[in-house]
Amino acid sequence: MPPVSPFLSTAASYAWRLLVVGAAVYAVFVVLGRFHEITVALFLGLVITALLGPPTRILARRMPSSLAVAVSLVGSAVLLMGVLALVGEAVAGESGTLGREFREGLTSIERWLARPPFRLDPHALSDLQSKIGAYVSSHRSTLLNTAVTGAGQLVQVLTTLALAVFSSVFFLHAGGRQWEWFCEQLPRRMRGRVAVGGRAAWRTFTGYTHGIVLVAATNALLVGVALTLLGVPLAVPLALLEFVAAFVPLIGSPVALAVAAVVALAAKGPVTAAVVVALIVIIGQIEGHLLHPLVMSWAVRLHPLVVAVSVVAGAIAAGVVGAVVAVPLVSVIWSVRCVLRAPVPGPP
Repeated sequence: MPPVSPFLSTAASYAWRLLVVGAAVYAVFVVLGRFHEITVALFLGLVITALLGPPTRILARRMPSSLAVAVSLVGSAVLLMGVLALVGEAVAGESGTLGREFREGLTSIERWLARPPFRLDPHALSDLQSKIGAYVSSHRSTLLNTAVTGAGQLVQVLTTLALAVFSSVFFLHAGGRQWEWFCEQLPRRMRGRVAVGGRAAWRTFTGYTHGIVLVAATNALLVGVALTLLGVPLAVPLALLEFVAAFVPLIGSPVALAVAAVVALAAKGPVTAAVVVALIVIIGQIEGHLLHPLVMSWAVRLHPLVVAVSVVAGAIAAGVVGAVVAVPLVSVIWSVRCVLRAPVPGPP
C-alpha cells in the first residue's frame, strides 16, 4: 500500500475535526431553535442586565440592593412607556395630514411616472388599488385566520418579555453569586479557565450592548432631526424605527431609512425623497467609519466582512432574532478564545 502524503494526512485530520465542530454547531442551533422563546428571553434578560447594571450599582450604594433593582426596572419601564406614548401621540396627531399628503403624493407620483422616460399607464396605480381591494374581499377568511395567528404570536411575545424581565431581576440582584456557584460545580481543574472566560464574555457583551445602544440612539437622533427639518411626516416614529433597526448592523439602518424615503416620496415628492436617500449614505458612512469602530473597540474589533457574514448567517438560521444576536455572539466567542489562548503567567 503506497504511503499517504503528509498533505493528505493533514487535510484529513482537519476535515474530520471540522465535521465534528459543524455537527456540534448544528446541534446547538437545533436545540436553540426548539426552545427559541426561552433563548430569546434569556438573551433579552442579559441585555436588560447589561443596560441597567450601572444605574443599579449606583443606586445600591444608597439603598438596599433589592430596592435598587426595583427602582431601575420600574424607572426604565416608565421611560419606555413614555417614549411609546410620545410616538402614539405623534402618529395620532399626524394621521389626518399624512393621509391627505399620501393621496396628493400618489397623484403626483402617478403624473410623474406618466411622463417620459417611464410613460406608465396613468390608471396603473388606480387599477392596483382596485385589485388590492378585490383581493382583500375574496381572501377575507384567510386574512382573519392570519390575524388570529398574529394574536397568538402576540401572546408568545408578551410571555417572552415577561420571562426576560423576570430573569433580569435575578441577574441584577445576584448575577455574580450565581456565576460563582456555577463555577464551583465544575471540576477544580476547569474552574479557573471557565471563570476567566466568563468574565471576558460578560465584559465583551456589556461593551457591545452599551455601544450598539449609543449607535442606535445617535442614528435615531440624526434621522429625527433631519426628517423634522425636511418636513417629512411621522418623523418621531420613523426615528424610533431607525433606533430599533440599528441593532442589526450594516443592514437594519438602510432598511429603516428606505421606509423613511418611501414616506418622503409619497408625502413631499421626489426631491425630498432624494435628500433622504442621500441621508442614508451619510449616516451609513458615519455608522461604518466612526460609530461601529468605537463600539468594536469597547467589545472586540471584528472585520466588517465578519460582521456582514455573521448577520446574514444569523438571519438565515433564526430570522430577525438571529440577525440581532449573531454579532454579539461572535464577539463573545472571539473574546473568550483570545483570553483562553493568552499565556498564563507563571508563579513569581
